[in-house]
Amino acid sequence: MRRKILHIYTVLVLLVTCVSCRQELCYDHFPTMDLRFLWEQEWERDYGMNHIGSWDPEKHRYAYDELRPLVPEWVKMVKYYDDGRMVEQFFTPEGQRFQVPSDDQCSILFYNGDTEYIVLSDVASLQDARATATSRTRSGASLKNMKEMYEASRTTNSPDVIYSAFVERVEGVMVHEVKNMPVKMQPLVYTYLITYDFEEGIEYVAQARGALGGMAEGVYLRTGVTTDQTSIILFDCDVHSDACRCSVRSFGVPGFPDSYFGRSATGAEHPFTLNLELQLKSGRTENFTFDITDQMKNQPRGGVIRVGGIKVDDSGGSSSSGGFQVGVTDWDDDVIEQDLSVSPT
Repeated sequence: MRRKILHIYTVLVLLVTCVSCRQELCYDHFPTMDLRFLWEQEWERDYGMNHIGSWDPEKHRYAYDELRPLVPEWVKMVKYYDDGRMVEQFFTPEGQRFQVPSDDQCSILFYNGDTEYIVLSDVASLQDARATATSRTRSGASLKNMKEMYEASRTTNSPDVIYSAFVERVEGVMVHEVKNMPVKMQPLVYTYLITYDFEEGIEYVAQARGALGGMAEGVYLRTGVTTDQTSIILFDCDVHSDACRCSVRSFGVPGFPDSYFGRSATGAEHPFTLNLELQLKSGRTENFTFDITDQMKNQPRGGVIRVGGIKVDDSGGSSSSGGFQVGVTDWDDDVIEQDLSVSPT
């Protein structure tokens, strides 16, 4: 009887030991995070325009979903600790399971860094980390009116799409614990679909380019709030049989507290201006300027901008409801700058 009891006891001890070993082999005594990214691929936010509900692909020349941003190639995770330490780690866009120190309490900022026309600055400071557009220059003559209106503004490229997510506090993970961590990545750059409608003379147009003035120069990564500093975004246009068209990326209107980051939406509170510069087949150039402030009031983060009434006569006369200037400029002086003085982080 004693032998039988001893045998049963020995079996139980071996069973517990085997289970313990399997747990040890599986987790190696480390706490684990199972990180999964959820991508919100929105190109515009609805503040009363209902673009998605009334979208006409023939009118806009795009299907609505064609304008959605792509998922980036990689994501950077930055951990911020109370003692001032900052730890960085990189992930694929799907996310992955990874080991973390026990009782690893911190705040985390996620963002993608595979961008060309964005400079990331002050990332060491969670409050100040922001993305700004790189500079781009064009002849003073073609943008004279806009530069006078926005004296303190840089002329910039259209920024790349950048996503971010902020986790206020991550509590420590216990040994042998796997904690699920779904992270919703939201875009901080949005698209404006711009159309310049012609009444007459588009057959005389060889090339077209534009500028959008009054837009935010940057955005804070933690909150999604745009900076107060404005910029003039420079871009190229496609010339069609009836209009000049382009899709332009932007951080949106300046100083905007996006409701998708826990704040209330507000309307545009300062002027916005759209410029069109044409190079005609004869070699002459013409400039048109439009006040689009009313169109921006319900479109602080992406949308549709449309101006019209443009008439061009290559014999020398031209007119537009938005006003124009006629002259001869060097069309090739549009220079893209990489802002090498500021090192992306």
